[in-house]
Amino acid sequence: MTTLFGTPDIAIGMKESVSRVRLFDGPLDLSWRHCATTSDFIADLFALRFRSSRNDYIEVRHSIGYLVNELIENAVKFRAPGEIVIEASMDSEYFKLKVSNDVDGETASEFQSLLADITVGDPMDLLIQRIEANAANPDVGGSGLGLLTLMSDYGARLAWIFSSAEEGDRICLETYASIPISQTHN
Repeated sequence: MTTLFGTPDIAIGMKESVSRVRLFDGPLDLSWRHCATTSDFIADLFALRFRSSRNDYIEVRHSIGYLVNELIENAVKFRAPGEIVIEASMDSEYFKLKVSNDVDGETASEFQSLLADITVGDPMDLLIQRIEANAANPDVGGSGLGLLTLMSDYGARLAWIFSSAEEGDRICLETYASIPISQTHN
């Protein structure tokens, strides 16, 4: 069984030239510092083509870094034990990212419920509603603020594919993202 949330067309087309990074579970355990280090590395790598303009470089590096960090943090935070695979590519218009990891059935169900709420309607309106709801009840987890910020402030298009994994209750989660990149100096 496969379930799709978000923008279907961005879940297609990740076959072109892709850079791949695997974060393995092991003696060091995957943690927040791995998210920041990995996202900084990917942002630096893909922003290099903008180095001729300091402002373009800083803007592109920041946008890519924020996107990658947010999605890797979610993968680390909610994953079932195992590796996380990050695939990234960039053309003249878009930076594309795919983050794959396994989650347990309960986590998948809760996340699908959240996605059903945050993928309908205007992302900016939904972001404001979520910020107000969190301010009124700060103990509520899984707010979706990071995803809504990506959609409203960065123009990110997002998609998620949930499919049965090879092991029992595990679900394979593929998160796709695409953000616009302007190349003014090439």
